[in-house]
Amino acid sequence: MIAIMKREFASYFTSPLGYVFLAVFYGFSGLFLWMLCFSTGSADMSGTFLWMFFIMMILIPVLTMRTMADDKRLKTDQLTLTSPISLFGLVTGKFLAAFFIFLIGVAVLLVYALFIAGAVSSTAAASGVESTFGWASVFGNLVGISLVGAVFISVGIFISSLTENQMIAAIGSIGANIVICLFDILANYVTIDWLQELILSLSVFYKYQEFTYGIFSLKNVVFFLSLVVVFNFLTMRVLERRRWS
Repeated sequence: MIAIMKREFASYFTSPLGYVFLAVFYGFSGLFLWMLCFSTGSADMSGTFLWMFFIMMILIPVLTMRTMADDKRLKTDQLTLTSPISLFGLVTGKFLAAFFIFLIGVAVLLVYALFIAGAVSSTAAASGVESTFGWASVFGNLVGISLVGAVFISVGIFISSLTENQMIAAIGSIGANIVICLFDILANYVTIDWLQELILSLSVFYKYQEFTYGIFSLKNVVFFLSLVVVFNFLTMRVLERRRWS
């Protein structure tokens, strides 16, 4: 697993993909920070995180589109599937490599928060007015966006395992991400209370919103981690069927 993770992580920087992903992530996050915080004089970063949530729905599939599809296209998956490595190690290694690249992108949001917190403290000291930065909201957003990113990555790897075409994998992953985030909208059209609650309980966006308010819920953490496990398990089943076919 560790060997797979190191190889996949390095592969993101031996091709333009890793650099492009980080450049686009940094570019959009910086743009939203300027639009929603700097230009308005606000220290609330919730809007920046929210817009990055939607950008991730499209950007992460670009990161994961080649994880399985490229191996299948180049026929290198046959060597991997017949090697002694376990499918768990293979899928987990690829997942962790993509997730670490994603975390490098997310880290810039923490840097932004530190910068804004410093600016708030300086302004408060100069004006003599007591003011504090909303770290609870920032940490909630960081945890929430990291968990959502993990779900999107696991979905992307699963879709990538179904095809050898990277473009199809990317488009399919974008579609899947949109679907799993639309449950809360669907719930608005349901009049049956218990069914509405069931749909909301499966909504990724609805549960992410709780983190944006600084509410750390263990139930929501388990929900996101469960989705990651489910999609990684489905990827292993796809590979297992291919191994024995």
